[in-house]
Amino acid sequence: MYVDMAGDLFHCGHVNLLKAARELGDSLVVGVLDDETIAHYKRKPIMSLDERVAVIGACRFVDEVIAPAPFRVTSDFIRSHDISLVAHGDDLPLEAVHDIYGAAASAGIFRYVPRTAAVSTTEIIRRVLERAPARP
Repeated sequence: MYVDMAGDLFHCGHVNLLKAARELGDSLVVGVLDDETIAHYKRKPIMSLDERVAVIGACRFVDEVIAPAPFRVTSDFIRSHDISLVAHGDDLPLEAVHDIYGAAASAGIFRYVPRTAAVSTTEIIRRVLERAPARP
């Protein structure tokens, strides 16, 4: 079983994703995307790649971490890591599935797992900024 992620400011939504993915197989390999990849579609992570790898690797649902992970999961990557299933949160549009996980989708080994609503790294950053005292 494989899932990839940014894992920035590791939170309960990340834990729920990893738990749901782990329940689909006997072991869970987690790909952690590098800063440049994440910045391309989101924003630059607050935590370094090494910090994110350490926290994700410490999660009890994770058996192995691959870092940096590729943005697009190819047939070669699937084969070389002996991946039987690939998962992502169910907030990913179908066109993005075909773009990023096309090889897994074509092979019939892509699965959606439920996304935890109302929690995200972006939301946590918003809360921190909202609660920060005003500077003079």
